[in-house]
Amino acid sequence: MAHDTHDIHRSRAEYEFVKRKRATEMRGQLTSFAIMIFLTLIAFTLVAAEFSPYLIVPILLLLAAIQVVLQLYHFMHMGNKGHGMMAFFMFSGMFIAFLTVLAMVTIVWW
Repeated sequence: MAHDTHDIHRSRAEYEFVKRKRATEMRGQLTSFAIMIFLTLIAFTLVAAEFSPYLIVPILLLLAAIQVVLQLYHFMHMGNKGHGMMAFFMFSGMFIAFLTVLAMVTIVWW
């Protein structure tokens, strides 16, 4: 019944290494989460303060872009080893999409 289970026996040094590595990852995720909550609070404050939409919209887009990068890097584990090529293509695609939208907006408004 349990023929698919594997018992992994680690030495004390391996156990401590994995424990430190996971603690570091968790600290990074919690820090990223706290930053995202702070950015969200900034966005809500800007909207609640009723600043000009010409000021709010670019700031909100910048805060949203920062949050997307933080979520991809920490919560989707794009910063881990072996995800470099995938991260490169994702960020390249985002950059090209940004340039395309910027070009279209520039063409329409000028």
